[in-house]
Amino acid sequence: MKFPIIKHVGTALLSGAMLLGPVGCSKFLVEQAPSNLTPANFYTIPDHAEAALAAVYDNLRFFGDGAGIFSSNWQMLEAPTGTSTTETAQNSDLNNLYGLVYDGNTQHIVNYWNGLYKVIAQSNQLLDKVPGITPMDAAQKAKILGEAKFLRASAYFSAVRLWGDIPLITAPQSAASADFLPTRAPQEDIYKLIVADLLAAEAAGLTWMDPSGRVNLAAVKSQLARVYLTMAGQPLNKGAAYYKLAADKAFEVITYANSNPATINLFSSYGDIHKESTKNTVEQIFMLQYNILVAGNPMDNMYPNFKPVTYNGPSGTGSTVPTPAFYKSYEAGDLRTKDQVGYFYTSYFTNGNGAPFDLGGPYIFKHFDQTANGTFGVAGTRSNNLNVPQIRYAEVLLMYAEAQNEGGGPTQAAYDAFKRIRDRAALTTPALGAYTQATFREAVWRERWHELCYEQITWFDMVRLRKVYNETTNGFDDFVGHINQSSKQTLQSKHLLFPIGKQELLNNPNLKTQNPGYPGV
Repeated sequence: MKFPIIKHVGTALLSGAMLLGPVGCSKFLVEQAPSNLTPANFYTIPDHAEAALAAVYDNLRFFGDGAGIFSSNWQMLEAPTGTSTTETAQNSDLNNLYGLVYDGNTQHIVNYWNGLYKVIAQSNQLLDKVPGITPMDAAQKAKILGEAKFLRASAYFSAVRLWGDIPLITAPQSAASADFLPTRAPQEDIYKLIVADLLAAEAAGLTWMDPSGRVNLAAVKSQLARVYLTMAGQPLNKGAAYYKLAADKAFEVITYANSNPATINLFSSYGDIHKESTKNTVEQIFMLQYNILVAGNPMDNMYPNFKPVTYNGPSGTGSTVPTPAFYKSYEAGDLRTKDQVGYFYTSYFTNGNGAPFDLGGPYIFKHFDQTANGTFGVAGTRSNNLNVPQIRYAEVLLMYAEAQNEGGGPTQAAYDAFKRIRDRAALTTPALGAYTQATFREAVWRERWHELCYEQITWFDMVRLRKVYNETTNGFDDFVGHINQSSKQTLQSKHLLFPIGKQELLNNPNLKTQNPGYPGV
């Protein structure tokens, strides 16, 4: 079954604005309007469950919503990494993120908190109401509940890594709820819910992959591997047992992929990573879904500043572009830096499909939709329906290599997973015997920085590892004290967490104090 994209259905469910059918004027005067939907009377048939789930998926797209001029919410997770900079510098909040001087008034941070908790609220509503829908096919119900648990777990996983101790809400809320103004729960408790939700999703009867873009079994197992890997590191420091859990869960995906290479695999070409025709398949294990009829792809802030690479002519903002230091940190001959082959382009075609021209430097084309924007001699469709990757198989391979190595050193299987990433980049990899546990650890980290850059993953790696890639030395600095090349500013201990939005603290006194190092209210 193809999964329909329902625009703003979450708002419709809450406001009762969804019209189910025509109502005569006389009937309206004497009957309750059937369009006055509430949580109490809406969840009665299986289609309502599907619509409620669509609302949760719809809310995931807060990620790409605007955060002022020339900026989107996702840039919150890129600007502080030091791997990118801006050519426009016209958004003060984005400038503060680059300069590491953000606070509880920074719009991106406020939007991210609100967006994640909206996903959590919609998931809670579904998980509370859908079990009572009767009659309903048991398998359909189990899958919907499993998908919602994955989405709730993923939202909490982002939130706990961004803010640390946060409110733990697992049921629908109203102004009359006893915990309407919740306190902050310990991170340990948040992770317990995340793991429980993902284990429930794993047992929900999901297919290994789903070309419609819905949550699938490979996504659940991959997310579990991510969670275990994070719990093994900072700040929980659960160590060896959780590295093993991460390795084992990632290996389940790898084992399936090895037996079903047409279903899960690495793409042979880097260009396939940003093609509309390959979305939700093969390497793209889970993605945010975009369609211009609902919402177009939100990554155009990576397009060069006012250079005519699309049908719109000189129109890009260039507010997320690679730093020269990071671009130059790739090994010589790495295909990921080869013009019009890898993740960075140094030339393109005028207005998308005209004469070639030099861009004057490298730009991020990892999220560039050639179908929409055009390529040489081929006009674009002008409809940017490219999805945004959330979990790629490349990351699964690197998670396995990292976690397996922490069990006592690199094994052949860990080396093979790591080498696959380098083979695609046309790089020569030293023999397994050339690595120690320490050198293999850093080699895998480097591949994470170079392979997964600009996918909103690097910041979370910095926090869990307490390490940051140094583009100049090719080694790793401690997080605290590292100087970002983009701004020449130094990371401090306070940056391990983001501040809570100032208005959130004012609205809810039970949140108590601001995260350390940031001004309060």
